[in-house]
Amino acid sequence: MEKQWYVVNTYSGHENKVKEKLLMRAESMGMQDYILRVVVPMQKEVEVKNGVTKEKEKKMFPGYILVEMVMTDEAWYIVRNTPGVTGFIGSSGKGAKPRELQPEEVDRILTTMGLSRVEAPKDLEEGTRVNIVDGPFKGMIGTVSVIDSQNGKCELNVDLFGQETTVEVELTQIEKI
Repeated sequence: MEKQWYVVNTYSGHENKVKEKLLMRAESMGMQDYILRVVVPMQKEVEVKNGVTKEKEKKMFPGYILVEMVMTDEAWYIVRNTPGVTGFIGSSGKGAKPRELQPEEVDRILTTMGLSRVEAPKDLEEGTRVNIVDGPFKGMIGTVSVIDSQNGKCELNVDLFGQETTVEVELTQIEKI
């Protein structure tokens, strides 16, 4: 199964507590490979009060968190039964699994927060040789020169027509050799 993003409804004001509890439960139950990331969508707001400028973070969707997970029965059970969780958005109830968020929706929310939907593989570093598995350079082998994990991209040096050329690809388009 594939990892997807889901919206989970929580008690309003308890989003950060639910995030902590969910991550602790996933770790204690050995489900870190299924419940990957939990995000409380926040955005920065500049507030001017009495001539003093303050920057504070405000919840984008009070009462909701985003969970990146592989939807299995066990992972679904753990999330649903975490204290403070009232359910998944996109589930009709009666035991039906929820619908995942579309990648464009997730990108829009995470980009606002300065995050990316795609995380760089933990063992990916400059100088690593990778195979390009998708896109216009599919089938080519390159060496990582720059990793931009915030935008989900990296620059590779590839041999193009006998000359080393730098190309930019999405992190989802490569795999480590």
